[in-house]
Amino acid sequence: MTRQASHDPASSPGNEGLEPECVQPAVADDDSVLLRVENLRKEYRSGLQPLVLFDGLNLTVRQGEMIAIVGESGAGKSTLLHLLAALDRPSAGDVYFAATWLGKLTAGEAATFRNREIGYVWQLHYLLPEFTALENVAMPLLAREEPKPSAFAKARELLREVGLEARVHHLAGELSGGEQQRVSLARALVTQPRLLLADEPTGNLDNRTAEAVFGLLERLHTTHRLTSILVTHNMEIAKRCGRTLRLHEGRLHEVWLHSSGSEGASAEGRAASSDTPGHPIVRTAVPGANRTGTA
Repeated sequence: MTRQASHDPASSPGNEGLEPECVQPAVADDDSVLLRVENLRKEYRSGLQPLVLFDGLNLTVRQGEMIAIVGESGAGKSTLLHLLAALDRPSAGDVYFAATWLGKLTAGEAATFRNREIGYVWQLHYLLPEFTALENVAMPLLAREEPKPSAFAKARELLREVGLEARVHHLAGELSGGEQQRVSLARALVTQPRLLLADEPTGNLDNRTAEAVFGLLERLHTTHRLTSILVTHNMEIAKRCGRTLRLHEGRLHEVWLHSSGSEGASAEGRAASSDTPGHPIVRTAVPGANRTGTA
């Protein structure tokens, strides 16, 4: 299901004179763009007044990027990942995955889309306890009726990649927390997705194990030629990603991190936050840094 993108927002009334990075670019025909979010709104009914998580949120993600999304608990980070994976529907706005308009997918089409295009890693591993590591990793392939020999061969290879070739026949409960998350990562990648979404993938792990799991994720991001979006509260992990976006009050702000993991804001970023119409990506920078791009 495809849909033509809207016109360039920079040419819209009221947007004249904006710097290109302050508005959502026209990228429908740009093959380097994998994911586009346009004017996204998500609200929930809560009593008499709606609870609005996003309103006018825009995002562009190019193939091969690794992006961290940070923000306070309750800001809507997990909800945003759900919308990007077609697990939920926005109240308004559009999400495009390459040429696919997610808003028009039926429930069945959305399930097929996720199985083929999205790898998802959760904070909790959600492994099926009655199955082995090998069977858990093969499950997405078996769900689309791939023959067992082929599915198990691919699952075994992924478990080898994550360093668990000696644990393929162990049940989930027989694995450590770090091993369980590595199985979860192998399961996410066994279908060869283009986009990896990870929601606090190291949130339940101790620092040493978290470092090992993220190091593995970094390596797999490269070797599998992934585009990756991670939600994290760990600023040490965030600063190792290509871009860091802070979700705050329904807006995404691009932040640049000091080597310590702390954030720095430029005067230009603060001006963009207050002067740009709508909800652009606001970019903040470490003094002396020289990075460009849009969120």
